[in-house]
Amino acid sequence: MNRPTILILCTGNSCRSHLAEGLLRAALGDGYVVASAGSKPAGYVHPLGVKAMAEIGIDISGHHSKHMDEFLSQEVETVITVCGNADQACPMFPGQLNRHHWGFDDPAHATGTEEEQMAVFRRVRDEIRRVFEAYAAGRLDEAKR
Repeated sequence: MNRPTILILCTGNSCRSHLAEGLLRAALGDGYVVASAGSKPAGYVHPLGVKAMAEIGIDISGHHSKHMDEFLSQEVETVITVCGNADQACPMFPGQLNRHHWGFDDPAHATGTEEEQMAVFRRVRDEIRRVFEAYAAGRLDEAKR
């Protein structure tokens, strides 16, 4: 059985898309392929994003920043954009049936002390978590039918 691929896009693929990828992968389990990419990848995953996810038991330290073009030759069933720029730059992917846009603040722009920045990362992580866990619950319910 082919597992549907869900691709999460952001401009830099350094933070929001990785938070969403880790959360959605954990919520959906092994029945889906979940990946993330960017229209202009930053080339790294933000260390405070890795730290924020570790706090809730999800390890994204092995993630790396990728360009969305890497997925143009793959069957991508669903594309989810998490920032406005990626939504505007998003191409159609082979096999794409669904497209969603859920925008979130970019915690990489947070300023202040590390603890003040972490507060922003936690807030955005928790906002993404609520949306993506609800989406995953719907997908899992749909798959049972």
